Amino acid sequence: MKIAVIGAGLMGSGIAQTCAQAGYEVKNIDVFEPAIEKAKENIEKIFIKKIAKGKITEAEKAEVLERLIYSSNMEDVKGADLIIEAVPEKIDLKKSVFEQLDKLADPETLIVSNTSGLSISEIAAATNRPDKVMGVHFFYPAPVMKLVELIRGIATADETYHKVKEFAIAIKKTVVDAPEYPGFIVNRVLVPMQNEAAFMVMEGCKPEDVDNAMKLGCNFPMGPLELTDFVGVDVMLATMTGLYNGFHDSKYRPCPLLETMVKAGHLGRKSGQGFYKYE
Repeated sequence: MKIAVIGAGLMGSGIAQTCAQAGYEVKNIDVFEPAIEKAKENIEKIFIKKIAKGKITEAEKAEVLERLIYSSNMEDVKGADLIIEAVPEKIDLKKSVFEQLDKLADPETLIVSNTSGLSISEIAAATNRPDKVMGVHFFYPAPVMKLVELIRGIATADETYHKVKEFAIAIKKTVVDAPEYPGFIVNRVLVPMQNEAAFMVMEGCKPEDVDNAMKLGCNFPMGPLELTDFVGVDVMLATMTGLYNGFHDSKYRPCPLLETMVKAGHLGRKSGQGFYKYE
């Protein structure tokens, strides 16, 4: 099976690396050439560290990189058996990309979206092959995290589902079937907890008290506010807003503090300031 991954950002490049390490021929495609250069730099750094720790050899590194090709030409999806879209989490952008891929890809090619909560059925409707479209939600960092959520759209064929599931297992992921509702499984459970933690800070709790309580009381490796800073306050707010708009239920109302923080540019680790300050 030949794979094409659309998007060479942190998620896309990580998914491409995961597939190449599992033995697949992969084309990582991004029309923004600086993203490709950054992806090449990152994977070189990753492998240098792996070699230094004795996890892989120079020969194994060379084998993986030989299977991984970078391109800025979308037409290079031709010949791929499976295309994994990993562009930013914006429905109009994803629909536009799927419409383009549908025209360029071979007729039998399966196209999946690495969305964390958008409608697969809506994305699939932008193509003439909705039966060959579904969602495969990887988690960051993709080469490390063991889980993928599989999401079927209303028109996804059984054959498509089974082929994609076999692929996910072949790249050594544990799969779970998630419903096509906003947030799927993980984000639907996790993000409201992060949102509630933000409400507690808004009500006067110290962020470190909230995080320590959850780490020590629930044995979490990272507190909900630390996690929010890690993924980005803006990303977390957008996910929570998607849940609220999707379910029209007040229990998913985004915390106003999150909106204020985003307006102030306090986005977490990437901006140097979130619930905590970073050097």
